Amino acid sequence: MLTARRLSQTLGVIEANMASALVIAGGSIFVLMGLVHGLVSLADVFRPSQFAPADDSVRVAMKSTTVRFLKARANVWDAWLGFNISHGLGMLIFGTAAVYLGASLEHMAVAQSALLIPATIAATYFLLSMRFWFWLPATSSAVAVICFMAAWWSA
Repeated sequence: MLTARRLSQTLGVIEANMASALVIAGGSIFVLMGLVHGLVSLADVFRPSQFAPADDSVRVAMKSTTVRFLKARANVWDAWLGFNISHGLGMLIFGTAAVYLGASLEHMAVAQSALLIPATIAATYFLLSMRFWFWLPATSSAVAVICFMAAWWSA
């Protein structure tokens, strides 16, 4: 017979599994975005095509000038590539940490408020996407925010 206590325990497990799956889903979005962004950026080091300006004379001009910040020795093109590679790596690390958090939810007590951290980071990426980038990272970030917030709600 199903007692109230047993029902409560069962519902708690289902909620933990749901929260876990949602955090893993949100983190996986960033793992995928980070991998794609990083690999495409790395490919541009050898054969500029994806993040290179449409007008190649702009890329040539970028290679021939430096950034004024602390009299940087890197040219603008190399700085641009380095930024994009590190950006992809940052998304990959964030996504991996979120997946790890999601996988750990079933095995350890995590404060519900801790789930707001990945939601806040994903929301920041969403806002940056809306202002500076294009629809795919904005949509992907929005879906991740929804996953993280739903996990927070169900935890």
